[in-house]
Amino acid sequence: MATTTRVPIENVRNIGISAHIDSGKTTLSERILFYTKKIHAIHEVKGKDQVGATMDFMDLEREKGITIQSAATYCIWKDYNVNLIDTPGHVDFTIEVERSLRVLDGAVLVLCSVAGVQSQSITVDRQMKRYKVPRICFINKMDRAGANPFRGVKMLREKLSHNAHLITYPIGAEDQFKGIVDLVQMRAFYFDGDNGEHIREEDIPADIMAECKTHREELIAAIGEFDEEIMNKYLEGEEPSVAQLRAGIRKATLTLNFTPVMVGSAYKNKGVQLLLDAVSYYLPNPTERENIALDQNNNEAKVTLTSDPKAPFVALAFKLDDGRYGQLTYMRIYQGTIKKGDVIFNAANDKKLKVPRLVQMHADEMHDIEEAQAGDIVAFFGVDCASGDTFSDGKVKYTMTSMFVPNAVISLAIAPKDKGGQANFSKALNKFTKEDPTFRVHRDEESAQTIISGMGELHLEIYCERIKREFNCEVVVGKPQVAFRETITKRGDFNYTHKKQTGGSGQFGKVVGYIEPLPADSAVNYEFVDDITGGSIPREFIPACDKGFQEAVKEGRLIGFPIVGVRVIINDGAYHDVDSSEQAFKTAALMGFREAYEKAGAVVLEPIMKLETQAPEEFQGSVMGQINQRRGIIVNSGTNEGYAVIEAEVPLNEMFGYSTDLRSATQGKGEFSMEFSKYSPVPRNVQDEMTKKYQEKRAKENK
Repeated sequence: MATTTRVPIENVRNIGISAHIDSGKTTLSERILFYTKKIHAIHEVKGKDQVGATMDFMDLEREKGITIQSAATYCIWKDYNVNLIDTPGHVDFTIEVERSLRVLDGAVLVLCSVAGVQSQSITVDRQMKRYKVPRICFINKMDRAGANPFRGVKMLREKLSHNAHLITYPIGAEDQFKGIVDLVQMRAFYFDGDNGEHIREEDIPADIMAECKTHREELIAAIGEFDEEIMNKYLEGEEPSVAQLRAGIRKATLTLNFTPVMVGSAYKNKGVQLLLDAVSYYLPNPTERENIALDQNNNEAKVTLTSDPKAPFVALAFKLDDGRYGQLTYMRIYQGTIKKGDVIFNAANDKKLKVPRLVQMHADEMHDIEEAQAGDIVAFFGVDCASGDTFSDGKVKYTMTSMFVPNAVISLAIAPKDKGGQANFSKALNKFTKEDPTFRVHRDEESAQTIISGMGELHLEIYCERIKREFNCEVVVGKPQVAFRETITKRGDFNYTHKKQTGGSGQFGKVVGYIEPLPADSAVNYEFVDDITGGSIPREFIPACDKGFQEAVKEGRLIGFPIVGVRVIINDGAYHDVDSSEQAFKTAALMGFREAYEKAGAVVLEPIMKLETQAPEEFQGSVMGQINQRRGIIVNSGTNEGYAVIEAEVPLNEMFGYSTDLRSATQGKGEFSMEFSKYSPVPRNVQDEMTKKYQEKRAKENK
């Protein structure tokens, strides 16, 4: 966007498109780019033309027909500048949705008209609520057999607790889906031409007029809750004007307590232009969102950022892409202006950096720009930083809260196939950990293996494939390992004295206290409580005790996995004037914790996944049987248009190879999605077996 085409900030919309996998997000993005003249031909996600959708530009995305990375672009619709991010729907790439919603002002939640609200729609909705992002819901695929938008609205209300109301109404459905009624203007719209580019406006067909009037009345009554003028008109039986109703819908949507619902079919090119209009009418501009920063020069006092181009510059790096020309850093600018060649400061490490190049992204193409202002989403070249760093121009020292990063649930041992690939292998892992906070790498000292951890099998599989393709390095992958945890179920006391007498000064430290489970809803996994009175342990040794306890929770005694959900209370102890030291108290705390752990009813926890499986009804019995065999608990099952939908909670450890089993049991027609739900204790017999194996392994190593 050269400076000549800059629109007023009130006309900027930063939006994301999010949904369950396969709801048509990328197809919708493709149509938006076409209608805003950003591209001149439409390519399908799984198209025969081999070009693939614009926003799915990675080879892997085109082969698999799924979105892996969020892609950013920008376009102009009427007088509005829309910065758009297409996010993945697969739960394994949830961080891409998370980081996008962190910096966006509004969102479009896409639902499939047949399936309605699915498991990943629930996750995406939770993420939108976490970042307080107002949204429009677009019920897509109205051309599919079994399309039922009214069920979608009902599910939005029941499953997601949305105050959802239709603002457009379908003319026909399935193969008879012809057009859309705008309930605000009470006009019918048809989309003609090869790609639906010619919009024809007509009167509403007589056979659906009554339903349209009913839905419009419901809409006006719902908006009346947020707008007194509209409520008065409604009660007096008067019609609000189109402008009044639009203003009312906007006001209601921005409170986050109302969701306008639209219908259409991106694939059949119907209703996308109306959605673009709705984005400009109902979603916020950057000045209408409250963005908070913490002032590092003033005890982290909260500061509300203003979307003012003249204010001190503040931006957040939300995504990194290490390409062949170096690191590309995606930034959301919250206030101020930045020009090519300006100097900026990284609040994380006070590093001073010059901005050598400023670009606007259109999928994988870069468009050079001279400057960017508050409200823009741009990319910087040659700026070295981490995901989540805040930048300023040095006049202020603000930091912005980073995004929420979920814990990894699955790990794999990985190594290069031949020694010669070691350099490329390390390069690849460094690049990916920098780009993706949910992709973690560590070295297991005991087995001397490199372990990668992530959000699921597909997540790690994609990275292994990328190492091979992008770094020309074949890898050998070990058996997946689940991220187990250990915890305690009751109080355990400790009273431990660490004494060591060698030549010269010895070591002495005594700690007394107890450990107990933290409440189930606790936000932390470890809590240290200092209850020492009367100086039985001098103040300077208290942090050493805390360190010793923290060391102890890193590795449990049952199966060697981290211990979570523990509060440690230290309430007494003893010291020696000469022999006490930090090291002595650290060791005493570590051993004291282990003593208490033996008595505290330790259990092994395993990740439980929320599984949603869909398959034709005739396979329902065998699908349920498979879930039961995998220690799954069926939470809900129902049928929808000849398909059985089964929701269950299943231990991740039992889910390896499930996709193959499901395919063979359903003649390839079954599909499933899975996401992390919670940690739960493993059955006693399984725990005993795991503990026994771990003890045998330790005994072997100690020989």
